Amino acid sequence: MKRVLLVGAGEVGTKHLAALAGTSGVVVTGVADPAPHAEVPWGIPVFTSWRAALSALHPDLVVVATPPGTALGVAREAATSGAAVLVEKPATTTPALLAPRQGDERIFVAFQSHFAPGLCELLADPPTIERIEVWLAVRRDPGYFRGWRRTYATAGGVLHQPALHGLALALRLLKGDIETLSAEATHRRELCESEDRVVAEITLTNEQTLHIDAKVDHLGSPRHEILLRRADGQRLRVRGRNLEAGLGAREAAPTHEELRRWMYAAVLDVAGGHPAHPCLFPLSALRRPLEVIDHVYRHAHRVRIAGAIAV
Repeated sequence: MKRVLLVGAGEVGTKHLAALAGTSGVVVTGVADPAPHAEVPWGIPVFTSWRAALSALHPDLVVVATPPGTALGVAREAATSGAAVLVEKPATTTPALLAPRQGDERIFVAFQSHFAPGLCELLADPPTIERIEVWLAVRRDPGYFRGWRRTYATAGGVLHQPALHGLALALRLLKGDIETLSAEATHRRELCESEDRVVAEITLTNEQTLHIDAKVDHLGSPRHEILLRRADGQRLRVRGRNLEAGLGAREAAPTHEELRRWMYAAVLDVAGGHPAHPCLFPLSALRRPLEVIDHVYRHAHRVRIAGAIAV
């Protein structure tokens, strides 16, 4: 039985607690959070200090579900203690902080949607792709952007949060460097720095292109999809509320709890000496998406809609 420590018991930590409760072969031996919002099951000790929890529990797996300002530091200390680590995206918004360090090979970024049907095969043997389009249309109300999500610099932006699952997947399949970029960020509701929509067109050095259309003021059905245009003319669509259907049918999509359980198992397999699962997202691989996002935000033309209501 593998021992698991959960660091962070807020909105995201609550989801991990639910998924871990139904995961075979693991037991949550502690939760670290000075003020947990999640209902921690009876019998699981709660620590106010994650360092004290690491020292007391010696976990096999540490799941880090804290805001980006602390997540990377927690993950790295947990990894140097010998644990395998799963850290919620984006871990940090500063690409330079991801310069490799000893122990980083034990850290993986949590993208449960990358375990969706068909994506393992796609990542293990990627086809030649000419263009990828990432589409996001969701509704995030003002309350979502309070606290650390207020600005893109602390992971409040559309690209660092809702769209990152799709962007990270796309940028594992596209290998070139940025050659040209045009982007526009629209501010309609005046959610501090947090934009309502980002549209970007990026050309890479190998003539591949990446198109991004991500908005969080959508009033219709949620959508997060990726369209891959292969060099042979074929098109592949990754579908779902958050890509969970993968290349399969929407009605057959696994639940997010199932995807998380597959993710936990893959990380523990690597910790046990097995080859890395193609769907795992190593910490080192996060640097490129963050660099692209940083580039988009730095160069985007910002549009503020006249008469927008402050919230």
